[in-house]
Amino acid sequence: MELTYETLLDEAIDVGLDVKEKLLQSVDGLQVGARIAIRKDIETSNKKMCVLAEELGHYYTSTGNILDQSNLNNAKQERRARVWAFNRVLPVERIIAAASKGYTQVYEMAEYLDVDEEFLREGLAYHGILDISL
Repeated sequence: MELTYETLLDEAIDVGLDVKEKLLQSVDGLQVGARIAIRKDIETSNKKMCVLAEELGHYYTSTGNILDQSNLNNAKQERRARVWAFNRVLPVERIIAAASKGYTQVYEMAEYLDVDEEFLREGLAYHGILDISL
């Protein structure tokens, strides 16, 4: 099944979350309790999907207000949510499948996988895969 912003929205609704697109100033997404806000003016649905995946990661892995990233515990929770998003959106099997089809440049692979390039680069680093565009 193809992973899109809409499929992640459906998943969020299925677990009882209310997801709204809002005019956010300093963050792309925010999760509080059973509510998720996604910055309304994010340029692409691919980027929105990556942001929503991370906010779902916060829902499943974080507790409390973790906005102060100078706090080590908050930073760890932020990382846990990001890792959850990488595992949900970019499991190693998807990356290998894309590479085996010839998508070896980061921009090509990001387009093929319908993800944001920055998210893909961070996901590749998380999985220990070297920057394959070299």
